[in-house]
This record gives sequence, structure tokens and C-alpha cells, in this order.
Amino acid sequence: MSRIGNKLITVPAGVEVTVAAGNEVTVKGPKGTLTQTFNSALTIEVEGNVVTVKRPNDEKHVKQLHGTTRALLNNMVVGVSQGYQKNLKVVGIGYRCAVKGSKLTLNVGYSNPVEIEIPKTLEVTCLDAAGKVSPTDIQVKGISKQEVGQFAAEVRAVRKPEPYKGKGIKYVDEFIRRKEGKTAGKK
Repeated sequence: MSRIGNKLITVPAGVEVTVAAGNEVTVKGPKGTLTQTFNSALTIEVEGNVVTVKRPNDEKHVKQLHGTTRALLNNMVVGVSQGYQKNLKVVGIGYRCAVKGSKLTLNVGYSNPVEIEIPKTLEVTCLDAAGKVSPTDIQVKGISKQEVGQFAAEVRAVRKPEPYKGKGIKYVDEFIRRKEGKTAGKK
């Protein structure tokens, strides 16, 4: 019995979910439109403002798809109604970021600045939590949870935070376990 797969997805006002042939689901909302094709072994039903995912049998691979499909559908509904956001922090002396056109420029201790192309579906800004322009804060916003998370992970991978001084690019809510340096062993 899949606990997540059996949960109902409540569709908020202003969001429209349609299921086409071949389990192609289109979700339209105030922030945009998302389309994804799911496995045809599952049945996706839309009744009023409730979406349900049903499986035909209890085979292992069908059970695995059941919860995953429901979670992906819920992410689509939340994305077009509320959107997703990831916040990153650039930590280090002289480390900074800037958005120029469709590129995110990172100065993070390399000899040359690193430029990352921003996808057209995402909105990337250098703003802090209060909404002020900050050269050490990055906000990634979009309607697709996967795209927002993937882009934030690519930005973080440019310079992962190191455990000695904590320098690098980290998520705002990420905890960096700190280590003592070499002097800890000399006694």
C-alpha cells in the first residue's frame, strides 16, 4: 500500500489539469504551463478539483511508479500555482556574483570569473531575503522543481563550501560541518 501514491492531489483555484492520450498531463496555472508524460500502466483521473493516481496491480515496479507519479504531479500543481525558489549564499573574501543579461557571473577565487548560462524558464537574481541587491546572495525561481534544483546544484558545484573556513557557495539553510586546522594535532 503506497501511502504517498494513495494521497489525493487537491487542485487550487486558477489551476487546470488535463490528461490526454498516453497519460500526457498538462497543468496550467497563473505562473505558467507544465507538461509531462507518465507511464501508461497507471491511471490518472481528474474529478472536479481532485486528481487521483491509481495502479492496476501490486507488482513491484508498478508500486514504485505509483508514489513517484503522484509526487511529480503534485510538484507540477504546486509549481504552476506557487512556484519554487532556492536561495544560495556566496561566502568568502572577494567572492561575489552578478547577473548580466542571461548569464550569472561568479567570482569565487578562480583566475577568471565563471559564467553560467541562465535557462529561459528560470528567474535568477542577486537579492537577499529582504529583497535588496546583494553581491553575495543568489535567488533561483521557477515553476519546475527539477529545473530550479538542478540549476542551484550546478551553481553550488562551481565552488562547493570547504570545511575549514567555510568558503564557497552554499544553500542558505545548509549547515557546513567545520573542522579544525593542522594546529589541532600539534600539542
